[in-house]
Order: sequence, then structure tokens, then C-alpha cells
Amino acid sequence: MRRQILNNPEDLVDEALEGLALTHPSTIAYDREAGIVKRAHPARDKVGLVSGGGSGHEPLHAGFVGAGMLDVAVPGAVFASPTALQVHEGTIAADSGRGVVQIVKNYTGDVLNFRIAGELADDDAVRTEVVLVDDDLATDTADGGPGRRGTAAVLAVEKICGASAEAGAELGEVAELGRRVARNARTLSLALSAGTHPGETEPAFELGADEVELGVGIHGERGTGRVPFADADALTELLVEPLVAELGPARGSSVIAIVNGLGGTCPLELSVAARAVHRSLAGRGIAVARSLVGSYVTSLDMHGMSVTLLPADLDLLPLWDAPVRTPALTW
Repeated sequence: MRRQILNNPEDLVDEALEGLALTHPSTIAYDREAGIVKRAHPARDKVGLVSGGGSGHEPLHAGFVGAGMLDVAVPGAVFASPTALQVHEGTIAADSGRGVVQIVKNYTGDVLNFRIAGELADDDAVRTEVVLVDDDLATDTADGGPGRRGTAAVLAVEKICGASAEAGAELGEVAELGRRVARNARTLSLALSAGTHPGETEPAFELGADEVELGVGIHGERGTGRVPFADADALTELLVEPLVAELGPARGSSVIAIVNGLGGTCPLELSVAARAVHRSLAGRGIAVARSLVGSYVTSLDMHGMSVTLLPADLDLLPLWDAPVRTPALTW
């Protein structure tokens, strides 16, 4: 039986967000009635940024509210989209008069509810633009389905759009920049064990001790196949090789690399994986211009990792390097 630190599972998200806000009172505030997390001191005269989605992916998105990133995060229940009314509340709260960019991961409920919220905001004379993040290489199929899922590249989109908005860019500029980042980034994940939904005793799926699930999603979705367990270098290469094949970075080019834990992976493991990513890319003549290693876009307590690669265009690096101050990301 999987034991968890919680009271009533129904209260988990609210209690966690209250705890986060109490821990960072100068940065964020939780409006429980509206169901949104917002900056403690709203920004003025800038394009607003709002994002959201189901809970269970912490620190995404509430942990990225603050100077240099989001103005508002809209959390749903665990692995469930926020309502359109919640997103509308968040969009209005994020607006300081220069419009709002909605950053949306490609999941049907999120896409639908953000679209409705955008229409409601339009009725309120608040201009909105949508950036759809669809980076998961494991779901890159040509069968006419919903398309690639949105996963860890949303972190890069929120960081880079956040810096652009903070620097005074206009609504259309911020949105187009986010679309470019989303269009060029790809992510691939693997799991050694699945996460366990709050209040349940069994994980989303079972794996043998000698098995690895390749291509998992962040909602406990099964992967595209199983491969034998191997050492860190070999497992990491299972992610890097397809990403490089997809993006096709030339020798001598550079990338932003995000090595992301899925909730149950310790920092030592992630650092070993980061070493493997650097060595693998270096072997192909590709430099890592910037990297980020940690658990940022999780799947409850899934033991696994994802790797995201984004070509490091020269105009992106200053925005990546720009100051950010949020509960989960500060430099």
C-alpha cells in the first residue's frame, strides 16, 4: 500500500496551494474562491501571462507565478482541467490593460476551457492570445488525433514569454515568441514506476523490475513501449537520440536542455542523467548553451524523467537568462 502525506484527498489541492502561498507570501497569493494563484503584488503595464491545467504536476504551474514568469496560474483538480470560469477569472486577474497570453498545454479539456475563457474575456474587452504547447515526441503521430501532448517544454515557454513580457514586449510579440519556442522544442519521457493518485493504493500501471516504460505522459499515461532496464547513460540515450533525430541540430549548434524529474526521482539520479545528456550531445558536436536540472513538470510521484531540447537561438538566451523570482524558479 502506498502511503501519502495528506488529509482528505478532496482537499489536497486547496491545502497544498494554501501551504505554497503561506511559504511565499511576498511572491504569490492563493484566491481559493476564484480558484487561482496570482502574484502577491500584481504587475503593472505589461502583457499578462496565465497558464494552468490539472494539478499533480507541481511545481508547474503555481510554482512559476512571480516576476519574470506567470502572472496567474489556474489549477484544476488532480489530472483534471480547470473550469472555463476559473480560467476566465485568471485571465481577467492577469490583465493590466495590455492583454493576456494564455499558455495552454495540448490536452483536450485545457484547450476547450481556455478557448471558452478567451471568448468570455473578449466580451470583457480583454485581448487574449493563445500559445499551444505540444512538445511530446511520443505522441507525434499522423493519424489525425489530438496531436502531441504538452509536457515539460511549457517551462521554457513560460520562462521566455515571461521575460519578454517583463521587458515590455507587446501582446502579439510575446505570443509569437511563445509559439516559436513551442514549435521548436521537443520532449521525451520514461518511467521506472508510475505515480499513485491521491487516496489510491495502487500506481497507475505496474512495471517489472527489469522493465522501463518509454514515452509516458504526465497524467500517468502508458508509454509507447517497454524496454529493458539499463544504466543511466543507456536510459538517457533512449531519450536523447530520438530528440536529436527529430530536431536535427547541426554540429556546432547549441541547445537549451531541460532534464526533468517526474516526481519520484532524486536529485542525484537527475544529475547523473544531466551528465549523460551533456556527454551524448557533445559526442554529436552539439553544445548545451543552458541547462536546467530538477523536478519541474511532474506526474505525482512517478519515478522517471524527461529530457527537453530547444535550439538555442541567440535571441532566446538573454530571455532565458533574464531575472526570475518565483517559488520554484529563481535566478
